[in-house]
Amino acid sequence: MSSHKGPVLITGASRGIGKAIATAFAKEGYDLYLCCKTNIDSLRAFSDELSKENGISAKAFACDVSDENSVISMFKEIAALPGNSPSIVINNAGIAWYGLMTDMSADEWHSLIGTNLDSVFYICKNAVPYMVKKGEGRIINISSIWGNVGASCEVAYSASKGGVNAFTKALAKELAPSGIPVNAISCGVIDTEMNSAHLSEDELKELASEIPADRLGRPEEVAELALSLATSPKYLTGQIITIDGGFI
Repeated sequence: MSSHKGPVLITGASRGIGKAIATAFAKEGYDLYLCCKTNIDSLRAFSDELSKENGISAKAFACDVSDENSVISMFKEIAALPGNSPSIVINNAGIAWYGLMTDMSADEWHSLIGTNLDSVFYICKNAVPYMVKKGEGRIINISSIWGNVGASCEVAYSASKGGVNAFTKALAKELAPSGIPVNAISCGVIDTEMNSAHLSEDELKELASEIPADRLGRPEEVAELALSLATSPKYLTGQIITIDGGFI
């Protein structure tokens, strides 16, 4: 086991890609701050499991990342811990909405944009001052190929991820003089609960048949890419790195 690294803050860590990223970083000896909005009991159990299995410190926080006050409260809790501020931030929290744009209510729009895009601003606004003060840090945003090209019946989701991509490029330029890389991982169709909850088995099979790799991506593959970005050259910044099996 390598010596302790981090801490790494991962949002939306209770399932899917976030959970896989947490597992991968724990195995590499990183201490973790994990947060989620609703599955806090399972996240605490998962954090305890990671701590015991990997000899690291993993702390779970209940945080609605779409709410600025909730994010501020979480960072106050973090500031009181021995490990203090995160060295790496992975903005992963996200929700989806499928359907015609005209059928989407304003509340649903604001909820999705709040979770997928506002959260990235709130988390970075609170984390960046610590990183600049320490003179080190990394930010990795989990995005989507639909943020690059758009998807029919996923207008709000596509808009939110397009926003994440632009945010990533702009903040990278802002933080480059401080030596803090900011990059995004643009995911293709990944085999997660979020996708299986909204798409039928037949729809997922049809999607897979359109992907040159002839399958959906695995959360563990996204985690592996995130891990590589945690140690990549600092000159690599402002990039939207696509992992999609050749789909787009």
